Amino acid sequence: MTPVQIVLAVLVVGNIATGWAWLGARDDATTARAELAAKGQELAGVRGAAQACSTAVDELRTLADRRAREAEAARRAAGVRAAAHDRKADAILAAPPAVPGDACASAQHRVDAWLQGRAQP
Repeated sequence: MTPVQIVLAVLVVGNIATGWAWLGARDDATTARAELAAKGQELAGVRGAAQACSTAVDELRTLADRRAREAEAARRAAGVRAAAHDRKADAILAAPPAVPGDACASAQHRVDAWLQGRAQP
């Protein structure tokens, strides 16, 4: 082989290697673009789900705040009723026994009085 033929053969082999490398790089770039597009769509879906979750949490917070405001009056009324019951219990417990020396008879008398009080309108 002549030196020119050797140089041409080396150039042809170099061109083939360069073409092969370029095709591989092109395939890698195409794959990367496709993966990037898929990740972009996935990210958009995740953002949508996160936004829906945030919206639902905000709605739940609003509902919880509204229910807390609505229940405040009921809690105050229950507190007033509980205080009245506490005063009544204190009065009952502070009263001397109805039958001194007989706790059972005293308890029976208190229960009878309580039942009569409940029967009245």
